[in-house]
Amino acid sequence: MDSKKKTLIVVLAVIVLIAISAYSFFAGNYNKFVRLDQAVKSSWAQVENQLQRRFDLIPNLVETVKGYAKHEKDVLTEVTNARSKVGGAGTVPDKIAANNELSGALSRLLLVVERYPDLKANQNFLHLQDELAGTENRIAVERMRYNEAVKIYNQAIKSFPANLIAGMFGFKEGAFFDAPKEAKTAPKVQF
Repeated sequence: MDSKKKTLIVVLAVIVLIAISAYSFFAGNYNKFVRLDQAVKSSWAQVENQLQRRFDLIPNLVETVKGYAKHEKDVLTEVTNARSKVGGAGTVPDKIAANNELSGALSRLLLVVERYPDLKANQNFLHLQDELAGTENRIAVERMRYNEAVKIYNQAIKSFPANLIAGMFGFKEGAFFDAPKEAKTAPKVQF
């Protein structure tokens, strides 16, 4: 074999090796972003599942409280309005904001309930309150899992050199589920 053929074979082998490496890099990163994006969407679906559970419980809770606390109309209206906003939210950031507002309204409702000893002793209310507390705990766990999935995804699309591929294929940063401003201060319970 002459030296020109050997050189040509070596050059072709290097080109093939570079092509395979480039393909592996692009395909591997793209597939990783798809997998992480799906993990974020799956985590969000779990959050929505628990938010729907809460959304479904609220009318029963409000109706039970209404029977005892007829003059607490403002708080009950606030909960109902916040629930409506949750039902109308379309994007993930809108849903997060609406659910944060609903969380604040529910906290105020539960503070109002403290003023009604008969209501606190009512078995239906106690059951609803337990269901709501359990749901809030489930929401907290799912929010944590969602935020963890968003963190991993965001880190992946922002890391160099993978961020170049993420930008080329349109992978955008995910939104975290942040606590509402009201959650940063503890509610005041007065007897």
